[in-house]
Amino acid sequence: MTEVILDIKTWGNNLGVRLPAAIAREAHLSVNQRVRLSVVNGQVIIVPVLNEPLSLEERLANFDPVRHGGEVMIAEQRLGAEQW
Repeated sequence: MTEVILDIKTWGNNLGVRLPAAIAREAHLSVNQRVRLSVVNGQVIIVPVLNEPLSLEERLANFDPVRHGGEVMIAEQRLGAEQW
C-alpha cells in the first residue's frame, strides 16, 4: 500500500489535491481519466469510471488530425457506387 500526506490547496473557487505518480500508478489512474468521487462515512472515495461511452462532443474534442492522419480517404474520382 502506498500512502502519502498532502495539503489541500485552493483551485479557483474549489479545493484541489494533486495525486502523486506513485498513487496514480497503484490505483491505475491516467491523465484525463474520468473518476467518481463520493463520501462514505466521512472518507473521500475516488473510483475510476470504466467503459463509459463518450459523447460525440467528447469524441470530437479528442480528435487530433496530426495523430489520426486527417482525412481518411481523399479521392478525385468515384471509387464505388457513391452518388455525388
